Amino acid sequence: MRGGLTEAGPTPARSTIQAAITAMSVLAALALFVSACATGGTGARDEGPAHSDTVAGATATPSSASTGPPDRTEAVRLIKDDPEVSAEVKRELQPCVGDEYPVDVSYGDLTGGSGDDIIVNVLTCGDVVGVGSYVYRKDDGGYRNVFRAEEPPVYAEMDRGDLVVTKQVYEKGDPVSDPSGENVITYRWTSGRFVKEYSWHNDYSSVVGDLPTVAPETG
Repeated sequence: MRGGLTEAGPTPARSTIQAAITAMSVLAALALFVSACATGGTGARDEGPAHSDTVAGATATPSSASTGPPDRTEAVRLIKDDPEVSAEVKRELQPCVGDEYPVDVSYGDLTGGSGDDIIVNVLTCGDVVGVGSYVYRKDDGGYRNVFRAEEPPVYAEMDRGDLVVTKQVYEKGDPVSDPSGENVITYRWTSGRFVKEYSWHNDYSSVVGDLPTVAPETG
């Protein structure tokens, strides 16, 4: 993660998840993203189901029993108990092996609150692809959902105090492992909500070894 963000749980956990998944997990992940990429006309870029990013107006969620920031297990509970999280994402949020959930959890100062904000990315077991990204702000002894993006594939992270959300883009016929490009959107916490600061699009080259073509977009 960028910006000195601390992830909860050791990195090898993700390797353990990927190594232990079954063929059924892979099929489930592929089915999700074939569905996400099937809409649109020839040549149009499709970015999955019609879920829009939400940057304000979320519902408060219960605080964890511990005094420190929630660990991975408590972050999973935040997602499951949050009415702002879609039923589709909650259905995907199942252990891949044992009690290992496919989530990335990180902490940092995004909103200037009384404690560290929490970024939770919910992933698929098979391909480790993001199906939902959320930011929780410590508020009145609990954690409040202040951002969600549920348009897979999506991944949120912190960069120098800003929230950066990356969405991979598929053209019709693209395999799950080979998107055509990505949209990158930067949000800044302003007046009690995340406001889009700027965005850009990267077109991936079809030639191995070539660098992506960057198409900036303002506003």
